[in-house]
Amino acid sequence: MWHKSVCVALVALATGYVFLLDPDLPDSVLEYISASYLYQLRGDRVSPESSMAAAWDSLIIQPAKQWSRVAVGVNACVDVILSGVKLLQALGLDSGGGRDHSVLHSTTDLKEAFSHFMGKGAAAERFFSDAASFHHVAQTASEYPGAQLYVGGNAALIGQKIAMNPDLKVMLCGPIGPKLHELLDENVIVPPKSMQELDEFHLILEYQAGEEWGQLRAPNANRFIFSHDLSNGAMNMLEVFVSSLEEFQPDLVVLSGLHMIEGQNKEVRQQRLLEAVAAISDIPTDVPVHLELASMTDPDLMSEIIHQQVFPLVDSIGLNEQELLFLTQAAAGPHAALTSWNGTPDVGVVSDILFWILKEHGRTPTKDSDLTRIHFHTLAYHVLATVDGYWANQVAAVAAGARVAGTQACATETIDASRVFLKAPREFATSRIGESSVVSLNPSEPVSEWHRDGISFHYTPVLVCRDPLRTVGLGDAISAEGLLYSEFSSQ
Repeated sequence: MWHKSVCVALVALATGYVFLLDPDLPDSVLEYISASYLYQLRGDRVSPESSMAAAWDSLIIQPAKQWSRVAVGVNACVDVILSGVKLLQALGLDSGGGRDHSVLHSTTDLKEAFSHFMGKGAAAERFFSDAASFHHVAQTASEYPGAQLYVGGNAALIGQKIAMNPDLKVMLCGPIGPKLHELLDENVIVPPKSMQELDEFHLILEYQAGEEWGQLRAPNANRFIFSHDLSNGAMNMLEVFVSSLEEFQPDLVVLSGLHMIEGQNKEVRQQRLLEAVAAISDIPTDVPVHLELASMTDPDLMSEIIHQQVFPLVDSIGLNEQELLFLTQAAAGPHAALTSWNGTPDVGVVSDILFWILKEHGRTPTKDSDLTRIHFHTLAYHVLATVDGYWANQVAAVAAGARVAGTQACATETIDASRVFLKAPREFATSRIGESSVVSLNPSEPVSEWHRDGISFHYTPVLVCRDPLRTVGLGDAISAEGLLYSEFSSQ
């Protein structure tokens, strides 16, 4: 055994030396050296990744009462996916300093915004205001060798994922052109009024962990999305969607696309948001509504979504770390002074913000709100926060969401332990401002649970794909899978 101990010590020293020489190595490299390889050297028969995958499989059970008819709307498009660096090079753009732009007006803005988020390894979505310039970029992208066309838009992606379950009927409403209709699963029902002559195209610029462009180096894989999408930008299909519900009779409604109206001027946006509130109010109160948020930059829009009766009208919300931080900043919530996440988001900080959302804007004995569930996802871990008494089977739901993140990113049917790694903290505090406990990672029991003043938290790490084949739509797949395994009680 002594030679294995020596090997472990040497690898530990080598890891420290390599990190000293290049502290910006991709996390996947360091994780591989410091975790899985050490398990092998110690002679452990089962890696933590294998233990976690097996534990998930035993925890993920169907809810006692399952959905039968799911209505999804209202943003849908065709995604054109390709390498961001290669597209910008094809457009004749050189690498340079990164700078965020809330709206893109030119290819220079595009280059700067892409560089800004690639350097952070963060996802983002922006509106491209100039139609002629966008169509030139879109044509270059669609004709680029290796560019791929997929179903796009949060609603369409969630609908497509749910439609993989043959026992479910799925209705999708959005601006659906001929190419998108061709790409949709045959199990997806599209109302005739939802069809249009032309498709809406969104450009998805991907980058890989460690990918370099000039002085930039991406810390992890992610994507930058942009479009000149007027149909989705005005949520044109919202009223068609709501009017189709009476005939379809869903037992679950999934809504997304509010972020798309950010490209409108303030007056139009405010009017459209009021109309959206009125439309959502027409959905029968016994049918739960899940709202999927997406990347936004205008704090006024986020504040309006929170305060102008959108949150109280929905039962569930799905969001990632960028959207969660932006939400608390826009609404002056806890940890609002935090300007950005430093690496993996602190679980205690995330927990504090989720708790505040449900306490301030969710259902309580003194608040007439429907909001009782939030599904938070980030690269390293997921958290499901629920008001007690309204949602069941959340252990399975949070585990299912994490499992699909690993399988979809790696394009595998099941978790391949050799292609994933643990990025989650080995231990964490459950709060930074309230009563807290410390939770330690146990791969054999991957779902941790804690409670705080009538709200339950379910946490699980993610098995992160080392070399992801596709990052687009992961958040939508996570939310869809979490909903499929959730059981709702309207009380």
